[in-house]
Order: sequence, then C-alpha cells, then structure tokens
Amino acid sequence: MTSGLKDKRIELRLTSEQKTAIETAAAIQGRSLTDFSTDTLTNRAEEVIRRDRELQVDAARFDEFMKILDRPASSVDGLRELLSRKSVFVD
Repeated sequence: MTSGLKDKRIELRLTSEQKTAIETAAAIQGRSLTDFSTDTLTNRAEEVIRRDRELQVDAARFDEFMKILDRPASSVDGLRELLSRKSVFVD
C-alpha cells in the first residue's frame, strides 16, 4: 500500500450494526477506524482486480485448447524465409 498524500475521501452509508462491527474489529486490532477501513477496502479491491485479470477457462474449453496445442505444427507460407532474414533490429 502506498503512503502518499491522502487527499481523497469516500463517504459510506452503514447500518448501526455494520458500523459497530467495523469499529469493534478496528479496536481489536488496535487500529483507527480509517486505517482499518482503508486497509480492508484496498485489500479487497486488489483481490477483485487480480481475480478479474486471471485467465479462467472451464474444463471442456481447457481440454479443447490442449488438443489444439498438441496438434503437429503446420507449415506457414513464407515463415521459414522470414525467420532466416537478418534482423532489422540492431543491438
């Protein structure tokens, strides 16, 4: 988590029970309500973002994908010539 300038706010509407639970959890950890809430929200946001970016494939499609990978390579016109050319990139 970054320790930059905290210049943004988020306002939340909570039930009394939600607020009490969050305050109790923060107190148990000896943290301020802001510190506890910010850390918890940030961790959850990062988890959601990470899970969204993961590649997820069901079993049938994965099996189909693996069959395609296991196929023998096919010849592509001009590929051998292209790969034998001198690179245009110079170190």
